[in-house]
Amino acid sequence: MADVHAAERAAGRAKGAGAPVSAPRRGGRNLRTRLVEVAFLAPAVAYLLLFFGYPVVKNIVMGFQAYTTSTFYTGEAPWVGLDNYTAVLSSAVFDRALLNTVLFTAGSIVGQFVLGLAIAVFFRRRFPLSGFLRSLILLPWLIPMIAATAVWRWILDTDNGVLNRLLTLLPFVEVRPDWLTSTTLALVAVIGVNIWLGIPFNMTILYGGLQEIPDELYEAGALDGATGWRAFRHITWPMLRPVVTVVLVLGVVYTLKVLDVILGLTNGGPANSTQTIATLSYAVSFRQFDFGQGAALGNILVLLSLAFAVVYLRMNRRAVDE
Repeated sequence: MADVHAAERAAGRAKGAGAPVSAPRRGGRNLRTRLVEVAFLAPAVAYLLLFFGYPVVKNIVMGFQAYTTSTFYTGEAPWVGLDNYTAVLSSAVFDRALLNTVLFTAGSIVGQFVLGLAIAVFFRRRFPLSGFLRSLILLPWLIPMIAATAVWRWILDTDNGVLNRLLTLLPFVEVRPDWLTSTTLALVAVIGVNIWLGIPFNMTILYGGLQEIPDELYEAGALDGATGWRAFRHITWPMLRPVVTVVLVLGVVYTLKVLDVILGLTNGGPANSTQTIATLSYAVSFRQFDFGQGAALGNILVLLSLAFAVVYLRMNRRAVDE
């Protein structure tokens, strides 16, 4: 009996003595896991810092410097403080560019979102060739921007454009609108083209969100009389709200910095009627070669994007809480 108790005590001591040995092994495995995670994250972090972080910081610093073409030879960019911002904010073109930016962004977002949502809801019902037609709607998104604007510039041409030729075939229509050369119609034409380019993005994201809504909700709502518009208001829209938030925020941020569409169609004219902050920043930087003021305009555009994102996200969160 004594031998049995002695064996148990020996086993207990051996077990107790072996317990501390497993801790370093577990700690070693955790350390190796952390090192592997860091190794996988390091390239992505380095890429973000190099191609996103550095340009943003460099642009902010340039906004406070007299950065011109001579800087590339001398390496000197004197610190001017807020002079660049004072110059661009007091310029005669800035007020017009700011108003055009707001109108262009608001008109484009409303048109893209409404038409994209309507098309997405339409394609939620399956019918023959729905997949083929849905793929055709993606074509504006796939065409290179320069090629698309060149085609639209030909379509909207005053004398030989397809649109004006079709209008002349209609009864009681004798005028040929100057879509791209009129100070009152140029911005409308540019907004229309940008809406056409942005519909595929809105439709694709919203269609994906609609597919995630269970059909059981519509069946249960139909039993309570929620069909048609009522089903959209009380079922579709609340369930689609997170996707709508992503679409609107990304859409506004992207539209604020649209450059190629305007340059390809009107080049900011006529008489600055389609000049936005983005195109003005491009003109100041690469035509007047004042990179400091161009960077200041770019920083103002970034602040506008951040302000909209913060305000909209807070309003949307408050609406969800209520």
